[in-house]
Amino acid sequence: MSKNQISLILLFFVGFSVLQSQEEITTDSIKPVDSLKTNWKNFNKASLDISEVAFVNWNAGGSNSISGLLGLEFQRNFNRDHMIWENNARIRYGVNKQQDQDIRKTDDLVEINSTFGFRKDTISNWYYSANFNFKTQFTNGYNYANSDTEPISRFMAPAYMFLGVGTVYGEQIESFSAYLSPLTVKSTFVLDQALADAGAFGVKRAQFDDQGNKRSDGKNIRKELGILLTGSYKTALMENITVNSFLSLYTDYINDFGNIDIDWRINFDFTVNSFVRATLGSHLIYDNDIKVLNDDSESEENELLGAKVQWKQLLGI
Repeated sequence: MSKNQISLILLFFVGFSVLQSQEEITTDSIKPVDSLKTNWKNFNKASLDISEVAFVNWNAGGSNSISGLLGLEFQRNFNRDHMIWENNARIRYGVNKQQDQDIRKTDDLVEINSTFGFRKDTISNWYYSANFNFKTQFTNGYNYANSDTEPISRFMAPAYMFLGVGTVYGEQIESFSAYLSPLTVKSTFVLDQALADAGAFGVKRAQFDDQGNKRSDGKNIRKELGILLTGSYKTALMENITVNSFLSLYTDYINDFGNIDIDWRINFDFTVNSFVRATLGSHLIYDNDIKVLNDDSESEENELLGAKVQWKQLLGI
């Protein structure tokens, strides 16, 4: 991660803080700006998790470290009679600094969602719906366990975009909703040519001759047409403990139908007051197009191994 990228991220966060000082940030509900004049509901949430450990002449030993995770969430939702339009954006960025080590990234996400729905009457919870989802990352990603300093991911490498039509149930039920789209286009973008040439994230890799000269570049975009099923559930387990779960299942009609991509997030929020909270989260991903790199292989043909389950756990205060 370069100094310019760090500076841009810090500048963005400072600007956000200045803007937020002019308006109230709600953390537990979606409140209308003016229910008499508009059907829009706005929701803004900012969170900062910090952990630190320091040692001075500590006999048991240890390594000084500090880490932080910044999360931003924005919602702009419209609801009137037969029509809904829900929009949200989520940003997360986390870093960790340990003694004698460079700054390392622990989390990185940019995600935008938009859902439009229309129902035949004001009683039904079923909507005809169109859905858009886009996500990528801010900065380069590295395999820190490997001494190789080449990035394994970059901004827009990968980036994923889902665009589909289907039906939604439960838009009026805040605690539960389900979305089914039998026609969803999934686009995978790998705009870094080195990663595209290696066939990363499922794009078609570059072609080489017997002497290792590149005959054609790897593809930067991969498109799929399949079926998407998503579901979200939110409930209060106790007075100050809530759980929020989101599950996404996708399979492509043409390429290996029945092989399901899984994206499952579940978070527990423990609220102390309006300013202090604790979070326990889990994020599990399985995508058959994301192959594991074989670092020990000397043959380019065997450079990519099979897909594996990805899992991330978070605990913060």
